Amino acid sequence: MRPLVSIGEAWRRAGRRIDRLDARLLLERVCACTHAELIAHGERELTPEQWAQFEALLLRRATGEPLAYLLGSADFYGLEFAVSPAVLIPRPDTEVLVDQARARAQKLPAARILDLGTGSGIVAILLARLCPSAALTAVDLSAAALEVAQANATRHGVHIRFLEGNWYAPLGDERFDLIVANPPYIAAGDPHLQHNGLPFEPPLALSDRVVGGDGLACLRTLVAGAGDHLLPGGWLLIEHGYDQAVKARDLMDAAGFSTIGSWRDAAAIERVSGGSLP
Repeated sequence: MRPLVSIGEAWRRAGRRIDRLDARLLLERVCACTHAELIAHGERELTPEQWAQFEALLLRRATGEPLAYLLGSADFYGLEFAVSPAVLIPRPDTEVLVDQARARAQKLPAARILDLGTGSGIVAILLARLCPSAALTAVDLSAAALEVAQANATRHGVHIRFLEGNWYAPLGDERFDLIVANPPYIAAGDPHLQHNGLPFEPPLALSDRVVGGDGLACLRTLVAGAGDHLLPGGWLLIEHGYDQAVKARDLMDAAGFSTIGSWRDAAAIERVSGGSLP
């Protein structure tokens, strides 16, 4: 029979295998305790079941699985959201998309907002919270992703209409004041796809390799279809790769958009491009 191990000793051992903070967060999840409790009661022994669960999580983290998937949640824009391998893990890059969308939606008395490729629902949920008078619709191709998004909407007390389908397909002839999207924009074969936990995230949410592979296929689809689903004066805002701003603006210009621009994220990278329908 395996000897019992104290919380403090388990933390010390784990810190030799993975980042010490990651080890602490996993241990707190397994033991259902806070950081203060972990420090104050480090002599408390793990049950055999807790130790087995902790060891399994350590192994998964040591092989590169993202911490957010192991914890089942991630922070974004000051809120906590449930995540699973069915959705991308929220990243600070996307905050600029929320900021630009909010700036436009708050000028309207009852904005109709469409979030395409909603994933875990973070953008739609934040806009619903920041713009209480707006009506939100969110679309995703993945039923599993929509389950996560619906759970997050319920958790944060907002009403969003969720639709399953490929981009504009489930919308008929509906039109909106604002369309936002964070589509797959990493080119097939990009070496970044093999690092930083990306091999564990849903491939269809990262790369457009199924429909083109150059990183711009989904952007082309979004820009081409936006005119049929925007109200006059409505805005399209799209998050994209670090080197795609010029191409995104060119696509919008060719599609007849005006007031075209790009906006930088916290790392000073042009991360979101958009334009309005004349």
